[in-house]
Amino acid sequence: MSETLSLALILIPCLIVAIVFHEVAHGYAAKLLGDPTAQEQKRLSLNPIRHVDPVGTLLVPGALALAGAPVFGWAKPVPVQPWRLNNPRFGMMAVAAAGPGTNFVLALLGAIALGIAAGNMDPSSNPDDPGMLVQGLGYFILINVFLGVFNLLPIPPFDGSHIVEGLLPRKLVKYYAKLRPFGMLLFFGLVALTWFAPQWGVLENTIGPAVGWVMDQYRSIAVAVAG
Repeated sequence: MSETLSLALILIPCLIVAIVFHEVAHGYAAKLLGDPTAQEQKRLSLNPIRHVDPVGTLLVPGALALAGAPVFGWAKPVPVQPWRLNNPRFGMMAVAAAGPGTNFVLALLGAIALGIAAGNMDPSSNPDDPGMLVQGLGYFILINVFLGVFNLLPIPPFDGSHIVEGLLPRKLVKYYAKLRPFGMLLFFGLVALTWFAPQWGVLENTIGPAVGWVMDQYRSIAVAVAG
């Protein structure tokens, strides 16, 4: 139980930071592009309470962590009104990309911090016990990479779907938009399979290779910083 508690004490803050910055980035991007809705509803705050979704931010990640499955979650979406954007088509693409992009920037900062921490470790310390700071930074990088890649899936309502809509010819957008109800069903199906059948490795076998490749790049950065 103590190991589970220690893991929760590491994962929960990392997940909250990753999710909150992801959502706030959407709101700031929308504001810069003409839509102040998030600011009007006081959703540009880094206060986690304003963004926490009891199921997506607490229940699902906690259950996945206990099940030994990949940890992910979501917050209350930051409100964006496309019609208030200066250029709705481009604006929705940029707003969508801001969330995953922020996660990748956070992962980069985490990799730099990890390299500094690893470089300053006592050479006589036990390599099998890297310490809470190094372990925490490793999870912080992984969670941000996972959220960034996961949200770029071109499945409604993920951020990747808004990017695809902006790139599609206008005559095809309305057909793609009809997939949104099915996208939600697929999303909850993924959550259910990950939760109830972690042995199937659904996420590991779909976005796992992409997450692994991105993680390798950040590990290389950490190693370079560590010297």
